[in-house]
Amino acid sequence: MTLDYSILRLAAWALLSLFAIGVSLTFAVELGAASLLPTLKANESQRRALTAQWAAVTAGNLAWLAALIALVFFGWPSVYAAVFSSFQTLLPLVLIPLALRPFALYVRAGLPANWLEKWDRGLSLGALLPTFLLGVMIGNLIKGIPFHLQSDMRIALLGNLGGLFNPFSMLVGAVAAAAATSLGALQLQLHGDSEISERAKALALPLGLAFLSLFALTGLWITHLEGYHVTTDIAPLGPSNPLSKFVRRGDGLWLDNYEHEPSLIAIPSLVFIAGIAMLICSRRDKAYWASLAASVAMAMLVLTAGVSLFPFLAPSNMSLNSSLTLWDASASETGLRALLMFGGILFPLMAIASRWR
Repeated sequence: MTLDYSILRLAAWALLSLFAIGVSLTFAVELGAASLLPTLKANESQRRALTAQWAAVTAGNLAWLAALIALVFFGWPSVYAAVFSSFQTLLPLVLIPLALRPFALYVRAGLPANWLEKWDRGLSLGALLPTFLLGVMIGNLIKGIPFHLQSDMRIALLGNLGGLFNPFSMLVGAVAAAAATSLGALQLQLHGDSEISERAKALALPLGLAFLSLFALTGLWITHLEGYHVTTDIAPLGPSNPLSKFVRRGDGLWLDNYEHEPSLIAIPSLVFIAGIAMLICSRRDKAYWASLAASVAMAMLVLTAGVSLFPFLAPSNMSLNSSLTLWDASASETGLRALLMFGGILFPLMAIASRWR
């Protein structure tokens, strides 16, 4: 069966969502747990065991991130250009700590004793900072990023680093950090020794409550936050031309998809249901089920962002009609077919490899 251009675009968006979930889960397990290292009060033997576990998976986690970036680059080149250009001052603060983690975890075993505590604090900060900043970037995508498409499709940047740290984006950053540390604590409860497991269990409750509270606060804020809506007819089969549409902005427009398709409300609802389940299971020492519920909550958190933004991938808050959607900023039909073929093979292989680890 031959898929038309609209189905290819939609399938590519679904594949992007799957890879985004994969990145969030793999990084949350490692970075969330590593962020808690100073608070665990672990002895050196326990710390060595934990860092050895993280060292075994950190390179694979970077592979997930590289695959996600490659998917955006090949599937929506203009989105890649707009997003990476808009966040060019922020991205080094995310990518450099992540790229250095395999080296930092590897050399820890050979460090003198008087270096270890400071090194572990650096590992913790190097885990928490990228997690928070990735959330800040997502928050800015929801608010809209400051770029303008010229008539020749060149991108003009209109923002600065300070503008990226606005109250809403920092709230989303806090949601990301709380979600990751909650999942990290539950993984430590599941895989740590008896002492680490008990300490992680004690941390899981406040972290989980913070995550659910911050997520609820974000939802309330979005009801009054300016969202975006395409006012002209969408051409799913048409050529990619972001400037061929008109976009309006108004309070609460990010809720449009839930009004048009009420069943979508199940996605953010599952964040709360799975979040409450993870807390109950953790308190009852059912760490496996708690970790599984936390993973579901994390996946639904990512889908909530994607479904709320749909069909936008990179809305512009400076030039509304320059906003990029999955319908008007995609690669060619041939390019999307190749991307789906390659990505459709790569995703299950990476998922199996991550589960096997």
